[in-house]
Amino acid sequence: MKAFILDRYGKTAALRLGDAPEPKLQDDDILVEVHAAALNLLDVKIRNGEFKPILPYRPPFILGHDVAGKVVRVGAKVAAFKVGDEIYARPRDGRIGTFAEFIAVNQADAALKPRALSMEEAASIPLVGLTAWQVLVERAKLQKGQKVLIQAGSGGVGTFAIQLAKHLGASVAATTSTANIELVRSLGADLVVDYKKDDFEKVLSGYDVVLNSLDSQTLEKSLDVLKPGGQLISISGPPDPQYGKAAGLNGILRLVMALLSRGIRKKAKARQASYAFLFMRADGQQLGQITTLIEAGAIRPVVDRVFPFEALNEAMAYVESGRARGKVVIKVK
Repeated sequence: MKAFILDRYGKTAALRLGDAPEPKLQDDDILVEVHAAALNLLDVKIRNGEFKPILPYRPPFILGHDVAGKVVRVGAKVAAFKVGDEIYARPRDGRIGTFAEFIAVNQADAALKPRALSMEEAASIPLVGLTAWQVLVERAKLQKGQKVLIQAGSGGVGTFAIQLAKHLGASVAATTSTANIELVRSLGADLVVDYKKDDFEKVLSGYDVVLNSLDSQTLEKSLDVLKPGGQLISISGPPDPQYGKAAGLNGILRLVMALLSRGIRKKAKARQASYAFLFMRADGQQLGQITTLIEAGAIRPVVDRVFPFEALNEAMAYVESGRARGKVVIKVK
């Protein structure tokens, strides 16, 4: 099969379009013919080598964390899907590789594709949808009437999280640039802060939850908008010891994480708030719940651009530029 292969880590490392063996099918796997795959900043960071201590992939390997496609074969123990089903998924860590014509996915990581969505739209959902779900529903337990701030509201996670938070009945504020204010409002944000004109920490206060996906400076400022008992949840780091323990990382890595996150955890405690790092995980059951929300019209995908498969490196550069509104997708079939 054709696939984009990472031969070496590095910021200037282009993915190579080449031939790769078709994935081997385990008993709990479905073999998916990839129709579309989305790109994420996570792909860029893995390519750059930033996640080597946590996700030690050994080059050469195939990148890609989002897929929509058709089931063409099933393993001996697969009961949830059949040949011909249209699915979408975020394959689990250690088994990524959606930048290819085929991928083997554990059945527990997949869900039936929302019927009304195209393959490209469906491929844009899994990673950002699961991230938003695990932050707002699972970790924060966001309730009706609470206040949540979504940083980078026009990004992939942001565009989904705004809609999910509104569905949950929260009051939503979001930060974005001047050019994306109307997009963010159209997704349901009650209050939009233009970070090019205003300091969000001076405009907002009394928030129950902040979802951060930006840099350490923004992370610290986010504490200023929380009320006592508020939660600061970051998907961009720094990792904390609780994450290290849950991920089964060794003692040395967990100590490093404790040191890296010590400052922000201490500052959060001083404000009677809490800090947590979240690295999303594959979960087909949660993705099925997201499907229900999409089919009910509560959430819509936001796709900035669709690139042809052959232009994947160009698409990666576009994602890395930080200019994308919502998600960037490649059309494979």
